[in-house]
Amino acid sequence: MIDYCTVSRITRVMMIQEEEAVYHARSSCELTKLRKRPKLIDLFCGAGGMTLGFTKLFGHCFDPIWANDNNPSAVETYNTNFGEHCINGDINDILEDRRIQIPKADVIIGGPPCQGFSLLNKKRDGDPRKQLWRPFIEIVERSKASIFVMENVPQLLNTFEHGEVKEAARLLGFMTAEDILCAADYGVPQTRYRAFIVGCNYKDPNEVFPPKKTHFNPKNGISQGILEEIDAYIQDAASWRTVRDAIGDLHEPKGTEVRNLKPPYDLHFGRTPTELSRKRYRTIPEEGMNRFDLQRLAPELTPDCWIRKTSGGTDLFGRLWWNRPAFTVRTEFFKPEKGRYLHPQQHRPITHREAARFQSFPDVFKFTGTKVEIAKQIGNAVPPLLAARIADAIFSLWLAKSK
Repeated sequence: MIDYCTVSRITRVMMIQEEEAVYHARSSCELTKLRKRPKLIDLFCGAGGMTLGFTKLFGHCFDPIWANDNNPSAVETYNTNFGEHCINGDINDILEDRRIQIPKADVIIGGPPCQGFSLLNKKRDGDPRKQLWRPFIEIVERSKASIFVMENVPQLLNTFEHGEVKEAARLLGFMTAEDILCAADYGVPQTRYRAFIVGCNYKDPNEVFPPKKTHFNPKNGISQGILEEIDAYIQDAASWRTVRDAIGDLHEPKGTEVRNLKPPYDLHFGRTPTELSRKRYRTIPEEGMNRFDLQRLAPELTPDCWIRKTSGGTDLFGRLWWNRPAFTVRTEFFKPEKGRYLHPQQHRPITHREAARFQSFPDVFKFTGTKVEIAKQIGNAVPPLLAARIADAIFSLWLAKSK
């Protein structure tokens, strides 16, 4: 049964502010009181960052009932946090297995592997991973879902495959909306950009998507004289969350392995860098420094490949700033030569716990597997706080059908 008192209260406000009202209702824990919960399936789910944003820990009431990923460690993490309903295996094999029934659901979410579109993939033309949107759409059809959310790298939009996704959705009766969102605009302490395609078969999702931003870049502020700019934010938008906001309370890390301690210190461990690496760290002690500063100050410590590469890669071997968000957290964040992953002050790369916090994972979320597998789970995840804001828009769509 639907709790009509709560639905009515939300709906009255939505007449004026639409999905922004859902955001405020979620923030005050009103949505968790609803008795009827939209059923959720998460595909290519990884550790479950997107599911997390749609569920109770972030104030939502979606009911996750089925999920899939082909990484057994990620599946174990998902099932540890959400219940034993995530199936490990190749999604195409699962669809061909007649013994496996896809349950009925209201909403399908997920991110088909993005390596086929990523600029980091030099062989992306012809990459078969660019076609994994097809089983995603097939499960939308089989489950009879009326809403879907597909996530990927920004490079997906305006590709041939993007057009195929939209046409396949149209043939199933779905209207679609798409946009590239910056996680920092929604309270995540990280400037991570991701593309989202939202589909709905009974209401135009452009009415609620993209959701209004909850946070703004303090460097730019909000242009009060431009109506479109004001309308892009909720009324009480706050400044971007920073590295200091996310990890400023943590002590220096200890050890080099996952530890049997209460969070956050279970995942707050370091590495064993060589003396050469330590010298490089100490050579660039100031916030924001990077490989070019290393080359300027100590060319003898700089790898030859960096000296030969005179352009691009300004974030390689870079230090974070305390008073800015982190940069995109990828799967090898513990290697500073891969990006801007050096602690703002301490001479070391960021830890697993720090990376998880930059992704907006709460400390109580339980990761399983080796430290390398956990790093993959953290780096591949959709930031849960960003997912929660998208869930606000999806809940608004669902509510329109339910009332």
